[in-house]
Amino acid sequence: MHDEIDNHNVEFRRPTPNRLFPMLSVPPESISTEGLEAHVALGPPALDDPSLYYSRELSWLEFNDRVLEEGIDRRNPLLERLKFLAIYSTNLDEYFMIRVAALKQQIEAEVHKRSNDGLLPEEQLSAISTRLRISLARFAALLREELMPALAAEGIEIRRYDDLTASNRANLKKLFDERVFPVLTPLAVDQGHPFPYISNLSLSLGVELYEETVEGPSLRFARLKIPSSLPRLIPIEAPEGRRHFTTLEDVIAHNLGSLFPGMDVRASYCFRVTRDADLDLQEDEADDLLRAIESELRKRRFGEPVRLEVEASMPDHLRTMLLEALALEEVDLYAIDGLLGTSDLWTIVNLDRPDLHDVPFTPAIPKRLVGEADIFAAIREGDILLHHPYESFDPVVHFLKAAAADPHVLAIKQTLYRTSGNSPIVAALVEAAENGKQVATLIELKARFDEENNIHWARNLERVGAHVVYGFPGMKVHAKVILVVRDEPEGIRRYVHFGTGNYNDKTAKVYTDLSLFTCRPELGEDVTHLFNRLTGFSKATKYGKLLVAPTTLRSGFVELIEREAAHARAGRPSGIVAKLNAISDARMVQSLYAASQAGVPIELIVRGMCELRPGIAGVSETIRVRSIVGRFLEHSRIFCFSNGGEREVYMGSADWMGRNLDRRVETIVPVLDAAIRERICSGILDVMERDNCKTRWLRSDGTYVPRAAREDEPLFCAQQALLEFAKS
Repeated sequence: MHDEIDNHNVEFRRPTPNRLFPMLSVPPESISTEGLEAHVALGPPALDDPSLYYSRELSWLEFNDRVLEEGIDRRNPLLERLKFLAIYSTNLDEYFMIRVAALKQQIEAEVHKRSNDGLLPEEQLSAISTRLRISLARFAALLREELMPALAAEGIEIRRYDDLTASNRANLKKLFDERVFPVLTPLAVDQGHPFPYISNLSLSLGVELYEETVEGPSLRFARLKIPSSLPRLIPIEAPEGRRHFTTLEDVIAHNLGSLFPGMDVRASYCFRVTRDADLDLQEDEADDLLRAIESELRKRRFGEPVRLEVEASMPDHLRTMLLEALALEEVDLYAIDGLLGTSDLWTIVNLDRPDLHDVPFTPAIPKRLVGEADIFAAIREGDILLHHPYESFDPVVHFLKAAAADPHVLAIKQTLYRTSGNSPIVAALVEAAENGKQVATLIELKARFDEENNIHWARNLERVGAHVVYGFPGMKVHAKVILVVRDEPEGIRRYVHFGTGNYNDKTAKVYTDLSLFTCRPELGEDVTHLFNRLTGFSKATKYGKLLVAPTTLRSGFVELIEREAAHARAGRPSGIVAKLNAISDARMVQSLYAASQAGVPIELIVRGMCELRPGIAGVSETIRVRSIVGRFLEHSRIFCFSNGGEREVYMGSADWMGRNLDRRVETIVPVLDAAIRERICSGILDVMERDNCKTRWLRSDGTYVPRAAREDEPLFCAQQALLEFAKS
């Protein structure tokens, strides 16, 4: 692959080595110029030319393929490989419920707006279908031909009903009669029985039956929902040391005679329907946002169908019948050679087999906080940075608990986007309100798929007298901020926590994020203005240090990028390093392209979608993009600017997507402590630059290639190195 890239006769302008950004010497393996020779001959196109953008939808599929590759990677423990397949499936379900559903809505509404890469909605849908079938074939083959046999060798099997012992089948028959049969509801489909409603992500059996009539045998069809109230994978008796399961649908399929007495059951086939699950909420028409969202949640399972998955053996006439009944097209049909609904593999992933999992670790407590009983005193000594999950989330919880109990604390204000099911964060806020503190919490009820959970916490907080704000009209509040106001001998002092991730103690163990504690007055003042804007009628749109969406964030980033371009043109040190989850905003991409044309070295670490194409001559040849997918979900957002030698570092909640820049409340905070700036650049970004295990380079054609270790280079996994560093 590298030889093929190097053989293209295109000269790339390499930036000179930069002492502040040593990672920014662009290697040939990071770029592919295939299909771009015309740009060299004719000159670079305009920066809004669709050829300079890669499809957002296909880029997301590329990301999910990188998740799948972790399942392929034999360096990962076996159950961790299976975990990545379960994540791949869950990701794909959400992709159809949200992204594909949105495309279908555009098509139905006859929206002819083209995407940044120039495609109409129907063209995007076709491209998704074509691209995804390749990925699904890889997924099915990996599960069927490699992982299942490997699991069987370790004593873990999902066994077909036909292969079970007589004793197993007798036990399952008893289970069926006593626990399954009473729950089942067979639904006939004929002239007198219309096609039944099939709920979102539910697994069903399509049953073919023959009935003897006076006119002769007659073909019948019935639908049988596999009840989600029962375990999908049923443990069965197995030899000592082995764990055997069979599927609920297999048990039901082999006992259909009990459901259709007097009928000839010829065959049954599994199928699964995915529906539009995005909330259709008109906030300006909702007097009570809480009740409006509760109403929409009840409707979610009744959204329009967007995907039909069927067992590969299902005959064409049944596939056609289902497509017609669901008003779907052939492009929406996916025949699966293997298990449907593989997100249910979590039952096996969570088995207690330490030898087949990653080695567990205990998140570290920073030395400054070890044995420190007074977290406020520690923050007064200087800003504190935590790098999760390598460092524990406990200090964030302790910060709130200490504030709740401290008689000197007057008020606590916090944004909550997502939190855990048994949240110690919310428990601390409840305690604070019960202790008489003024507690103001902005709970984002529109946080997708967490709406129900957030409604529950909102009501709990209201019951104890906390001020609860249900989001901000017209946009989601995605900022991650806590403000604690404390009365001290020197006067009122404001303590602030900024995060790049959610206040969720569970995901903090598997997502990489940053936490910053500070009591700098200028940042506390900005956060006070932010909360006044969120909870009251403040019209504040300018902040001293913070970049805040939707008012100053976009313009602030553009100014920072343009400043680097000015430094480069003047011959001063320049460079941009940004680590984030996604880049899909055309104007931000154009700003980066313009900076690259000025000679700015740009290093982008983008976990997920990236519409930018690196390595295009005259446009983006100084830009390099990598993605790292590994044991932990890379979630932190970090932005580094060389600034002529006076380096500036920012962190916060926003990606470079239109929704983050224009349609959400987001915060980006400058890192003002020099030691913390150095730690972020040298101790995080430089470490990630060295990774040659989990890194994939983005090529200009939108595909990714692994970064292979050179012959003289030892294997280096950034996440593992950061784990080891946290232990020291």
